[in-house]
Amino acid sequence: MLVCLSANHRATPFDALERLSSVGEDLREGVPLAHESIGGAVVLATCNRFEAYLDVDVQDDVSPESAVDAALSEIARTSGIGFRELHDSIDVTVGNRVAHHLFAVASGLESVVVGEDEIAGQVRRAYDDARSSGMTTRSLEHLFDRASETSRAVKNSTQLGESGRSLVRLALELASSRITDWAAARVLLVGTGRYAAAALAALRVRGAGDVRVLSGSGRGATFAARHGLVAVDPTAADGDLAQADVIVTCTTREALDAARLSAARERSAAANEHVLIIDLGMPRNVAPDVQNLTGVELLDLDTIRIHAPIDEIASLADARALVSAAATRHASVRRVHDVAPAVLAARGWVQQLLDAEITRLPTRNGAPAPESERALRHFAGVIMHHLVARGHTLAASGEGDRWSRAIDTVFPSSDAAAAAPSSPATDTRPPTADCA
Repeated sequence: MLVCLSANHRATPFDALERLSSVGEDLREGVPLAHESIGGAVVLATCNRFEAYLDVDVQDDVSPESAVDAALSEIARTSGIGFRELHDSIDVTVGNRVAHHLFAVASGLESVVVGEDEIAGQVRRAYDDARSSGMTTRSLEHLFDRASETSRAVKNSTQLGESGRSLVRLALELASSRITDWAAARVLLVGTGRYAAAALAALRVRGAGDVRVLSGSGRGATFAARHGLVAVDPTAADGDLAQADVIVTCTTREALDAARLSAARERSAAANEHVLIIDLGMPRNVAPDVQNLTGVELLDLDTIRIHAPIDEIASLADARALVSAAATRHASVRRVHDVAPAVLAARGWVQQLLDAEITRLPTRNGAPAPESERALRHFAGVIMHHLVARGHTLAASGEGDRWSRAIDTVFPSSDAAAAAPSSPATDTRPPTADCA
């Protein structure tokens, strides 16, 4: 049974999301090991979303509650969030609804910025990480492969997110009401990862030319050389911090607080009186107390999501229709897969009967007549074709269990089949020389 545990920007406090995103890496292996019935898990942790997709082995329609509680306990322990607080902030989705939820997430329908184009890559990377660690199952792999196909279909078939909006681009759209001339603005970019590259691309689209990069990881010089920027020495960054018109942070650690920025401004003779700080980091890179400084304005993810626009109604409706159709197809295919064990059992039984009857055919030069064997094999194939086709049809309509139970009733196990007596057919083989 597929289960999704989801914490997102709509229902989960920002501080809790921040803590969950910071331990996503640790939970990728911790969650699958939390309970013996969890066969695999994919953990997705972004700045506005934390999700764990579980494949739980549930026997005889028993509730997956114990596995869910174990997973939540592991998440609570690793993140430091109380179990009750976490439980109240997590949405639990079970069964076929999991596909619909993931397809909507991967297509950007559940994002802060509807239709944003970064989430599809984040979903794919989460899946790739789990698969490379051996933490996926066949059901999870099938689910995430279909999610990637659905997100591409939504992107290619609708106008959702046609403008290419993302959190980075939305942040700069909001900032443009404060920055009248990006070409004249001095920008300090803090961070060198994928988000920093996306931020730089968006800044250049806006016309920003004076962009400097600051990194505490030691990768600043390499990033600057690759992108044609000026690298800032982390040990002598006060001047750039104080003189920047815009500071964009997108790293994985706290990069700035009021004390550091205030000290930098005091030590600089050319400190900028007004600075806009855009904090795109998760966990947050900039302490909220910087807003207490005169002339400093902070635009963080919490503020950005409040201003996130609603996309065009028609495109949104088209995208949701595509997601629903894809989820329905996925559920149908899953139901067909669910009857696979019964199909194998039936095939095995029929094959054993066929093999037994072939050995009883009249022989010609020590072997059964080819035309007789072909006829038997054809007849067995026709029976199985109609039997399996009926099973798949019932499975697709949600009645696969009824068909599987019928198979279990009519066809014995393979052990029983092996011990089954031969059919009472008359031996028509010619007598041997000893009997003449």
